[in-house]
Amino acid sequence: MANGTGKTNKKGVIKRIYGPVVEGKDIPNANLYDVVKVGNQGLMGEIIKIVGDTSVIQVYEDTSALQPGESVENTGEPMSVELGPGILTNIYDGIQRPLRLIEEKGKSVFIQRGIFVPPLDRKKKWDFKATAKKGGKVKIGDVLGTVQETELIVHKILSPYDGKLEGVTSGKFTVEDELGYVVASDGKKKPLFLAHKWPVRKPRACIEKFPPIIPLITGQRVIDTFFPIAKGGTACIPGPFGSGKTVTQQSLAKYSDTEIVVYIGCGERGNEMTEVLKEFPHLIDPKTGKPLMERTVLIANTSNMPVAAREASVYTGVTIAEYFRDMGYNVALMADSTSRWAEAMREIGGRLEEMPGEEGYPAYLARRLAEFYERAGRVRCLGSDERYGSVTIIGAVSPPGGDLSEPVSQNTLRVTKVFLALDASLAYRRHFPAINWLKSYSLYQDSLEEFYAENISSDFTKLRAQAMALLQKEAELNEIVQLVGPDALPEREQAVLLVTRMLREDYLQQNAYSDIDARCSLQKQYAMLKTVLRFYERTLGALDLGAQLKRIVDLPSRVKIGRMKEITEEKLEEFEKLQKDVDEDFDSVSKK
Repeated sequence: MANGTGKTNKKGVIKRIYGPVVEGKDIPNANLYDVVKVGNQGLMGEIIKIVGDTSVIQVYEDTSALQPGESVENTGEPMSVELGPGILTNIYDGIQRPLRLIEEKGKSVFIQRGIFVPPLDRKKKWDFKATAKKGGKVKIGDVLGTVQETELIVHKILSPYDGKLEGVTSGKFTVEDELGYVVASDGKKKPLFLAHKWPVRKPRACIEKFPPIIPLITGQRVIDTFFPIAKGGTACIPGPFGSGKTVTQQSLAKYSDTEIVVYIGCGERGNEMTEVLKEFPHLIDPKTGKPLMERTVLIANTSNMPVAAREASVYTGVTIAEYFRDMGYNVALMADSTSRWAEAMREIGGRLEEMPGEEGYPAYLARRLAEFYERAGRVRCLGSDERYGSVTIIGAVSPPGGDLSEPVSQNTLRVTKVFLALDASLAYRRHFPAINWLKSYSLYQDSLEEFYAENISSDFTKLRAQAMALLQKEAELNEIVQLVGPDALPEREQAVLLVTRMLREDYLQQNAYSDIDARCSLQKQYAMLKTVLRFYERTLGALDLGAQLKRIVDLPSRVKIGRMKEITEEKLEEFEKLQKDVDEDFDSVSKK
C-alpha cells in the first residue's frame, strides 16, 4: 500500500521509563511526531519531544515490564490512520486498532501488548466501479470510482495526485491491490490504491470553508428551536454525572440529518462505553430502517485504557470524519468526553515535568482544544466536481462536580458556538433532554434566521423569542412564588406560569422511547410552538374580558395540547384543527 510498510532498521535504546512516557537515546533520523516501536514487544509510541540525542516518547500501550536498554525502532512515519473501505461498522481503539479483530487474534477480551492488526481488512475484496476515464487528467480529490461499503453508504475513492490517469478499471480489489497509476507532470508513475494513510495531526485540505447558514436538524425541540447548531459548527454539552451527556449525544447521532456518525469515547468510564458498544449495533436508523452502525464508526478508548492513546483518539476520529467529509458527506462527530482527553494531556504534561497551568492542566490546553474544534466546518471539497461536505463537532464536557468555571469548560466555551448546559436537577425530575434553557445559548441564531424564515415560517424567530421571554419571566416569578405562594400573584402572572408549564412539559420534554416523539421535524416544532402561544394569547384576551383563570385551566383544548406530541409527522394538518379548538373554547369562555 502507499506510504510503505513502516519497517526500517533504524534503532536506538530505551534510556528511562516513567509511566506512559519513555526516553529513547540515539534513535537515528528521529523527528518530532515520528511513530516508533518501543521495546522487545514493539509497543507503539510517538516522539513528542527531542532534546539533543534523547527523544521523549509517549507510548500508546502499557509500559510495565519495559526495561532500559531494550531497542527503540523508528518507522520514519508520523502517527497516521488508514483511510479506505471497511472503516464503517468498525470499532477501533484510540490508535485505530480494530477491537473485534484484536480479540480474535489474541484469543482474549483484553488487548495484549504489542499486538498489531491492520485497521482495514487485507483479505476482503471490494467491488470497485471506475467512474474516471482512463487517459484523462485528474486533480487531487477527483472521484476515481466508488465502492458500496455498506447498504447505506457509497464509498468514493479519491485521487491523491494530480496528473494523467492510466490503468484504472472496474473489478474486485483488496485495499493492497494496485488499481492503476497516475502519471505526474514530472513523468513519474504514482500507484493508486483503494486506501491510503493520512497523518492524524494534519487537517485535510479543502477549496473553501463556508459560513454557518444551514442548521443541523437534530430532531430535539429544545436544540432546534432555542439553541440551534449549524452544519459544520461546534457545540459543547457540559454537565455533571448523571445529567444525560451520553444519552443526548446518542440522540444526536441517531436523529440528526447527517449521513456519517463518528463516535469517540475518549476516556469515559468503561461501563458507559460498553453500553454504547452494546447499544449502537442494535439501534435502527429511523431514516432507512437499517442498523445505525452501517453509517457509524466507533472509537473506544476508555478510562482504563492507556492514557496516551486517549489523547490520540480525538485526532484519529476527526481525521476519519474529514475523510468522509471530502467525499461530500455531512458528518457528525461526537467526542465523549473532552474532559478526559484534557486529563490525559495533564498527565503526560506532568510526566514531562512541564510548567503546569491552571489546576495542573498544561499551558497549551486552550490551543489544543481550539485546534481540535477548528477542524469542524462546511466546505467545498477538493476535486473538479462541486462536492460539499461538513464536519459538525459536538463535544461533551464532564467538569468535576458540575463546576463550569474549571479550565476545560471555560476554554471550550471560548471556541465553541453552542453551549448546551445539562442540569442534574432537571434529569432527576425526569425532564429529558435535561438542557437548562436559562443557562444555554447558541451564537448561530442570527446566521440561521434566514433559513428558518425561508423554509419554515417568517414568524418562527418571533415565536421563539416570545417563548424564551416567557420562560425567563417564569424564573423571576418562581422566586416570588417561593415567598408568597402562587395564589398571591395577579391572574396575568398566574397565566404565565400556566403557559410556561405547558412549554416545559408539552414542548421542551421529549420521550426518547416514543417512536413518534423521539424525533420532531422543524415543521412540527413550529406547529406545536404556535399552538401553545396561541393558547397564551387567547388566555390574556379572556382575562381582559373578565374570565376566570380557573375556567381556562379546565378547557378541553388544554388537555389536547398536552397530547399533541403524539401527532405524527404525516398528520400535521391536525394542528390547525387543534388551534381552531383553542379558539372555540375561548370564544365560549368569553361569551359566558
